[in-house]
Amino acid sequence: MTASTTDLLADLIARADTPLTCQAKARILRQLDSANQRFAAIASVSAAGDAAEVWCGTQYPTAAQAASARALDIPAERIKLNYTLLGGGFGRRGDYGEGWVVDAVLMAKSAQRPVPVKVMWTREDDVHNGHFRPITAHYLRAGLDASGKLIAYHQRLVGDRVLLSENPQFFRENHGRDYQLMGGIDLKYYDIPNQYAGQIPRDTGVRTAPLRGIGDIANKFVAESFLDEVAHKRSVDPMQFRLELLKNTPRGQKVLQRVGEMADWGRKRDNTALGCAFIVYNDTLISGVAEVSIDHSTGQIRVQNFWCVVDCGIAVQPDNIVAQFEGGIVYGLGLALTEEISIRDGAVQQNNFYDYRVMRMYEVPDIHVEVIPTDNHPTGVGQMPVPIVAPAVNNAVARLTGVRLRESPMTQERVKKALVAYELSV
Repeated sequence: MTASTTDLLADLIARADTPLTCQAKARILRQLDSANQRFAAIASVSAAGDAAEVWCGTQYPTAAQAASARALDIPAERIKLNYTLLGGGFGRRGDYGEGWVVDAVLMAKSAQRPVPVKVMWTREDDVHNGHFRPITAHYLRAGLDASGKLIAYHQRLVGDRVLLSENPQFFRENHGRDYQLMGGIDLKYYDIPNQYAGQIPRDTGVRTAPLRGIGDIANKFVAESFLDEVAHKRSVDPMQFRLELLKNTPRGQKVLQRVGEMADWGRKRDNTALGCAFIVYNDTLISGVAEVSIDHSTGQIRVQNFWCVVDCGIAVQPDNIVAQFEGGIVYGLGLALTEEISIRDGAVQQNNFYDYRVMRMYEVPDIHVEVIPTDNHPTGVGQMPVPIVAPAVNNAVARLTGVRLRESPMTQERVKKALVAYELSV
């Protein structure tokens, strides 16, 4: 459906036999791509300042060259760029400004002779000068017909635009469409005949950038969590509900059925619960199941197991795919449970990994990944597992406690607050 038909969709939902609304808005807070290797660059600038040579690890070589040229006010072809291994990118080493490279160039220029000058940012420099995944708020509605079929789905989000900050020129060439923020918001693989997704820009001035997983991180978190609520409203098993929605996507059904078998979905657990999620990310089909427990006294979520199945077409290097998914799931767990950036009076409050808290080794669950090879065209695996984690964990928490968490990351403080509010309401 197009934007001109939003009123028709709203009317369809209102007249549905069972209209559903996610009244409490789901918020996904600012987060930072936290590469393990710190940012560094070496630059040598001619005595006249009319040429330079740069060595750096970057995901965006042309931007590094252009940023160096702008800093020296010379043509880009006067910059010789040597790019090295990244040491971890995740989008963080691909911003338009390439600040750490510019620092090296300006320091080298100040030497007033052609000597190599190395600049290395501290972890604090990186965190304080980061470009962040923006805060987004989401509002969702759905309508079921008399038979319980999901016939209408509406998702609207508010957030800072990412592409405008990351690459203003491309944003203009793309006619203001921000695929970085809106990525993954469509559910075309599900059998829902009437769908609409919309964006309301809110530019706060905070520097934004795509986090590993891009828009799918937030959009799949809220969509897959909401679909679990729809399944609960229908009093049907959430995995069976998704299998029904995937009736026209047999590859998706196979991926979801297989992860259910791996996790022994139907078996009742003591003191833990399972939650599932399914996504399609750039034509790669992924299913996930999380097994969680909760310490009610602290609000800490502990993920005991995570099962994941992927169909990325022809599996060119299956072992590498499994490794990518294992790492991506750990990355997704940090984003889902602990990682958060806060800004006060224009300054980032976090400094290093002690207060921007990534996953610790003892917190990592047993991870089980299976690749289903098919003869379809090969598709991506790099950041694809990251968005599957948070909704699977959230859905497991809801099945275990009856509490639906509506903010990510699902920190101990937020979980404990939600549990207390729920206990007071029943």
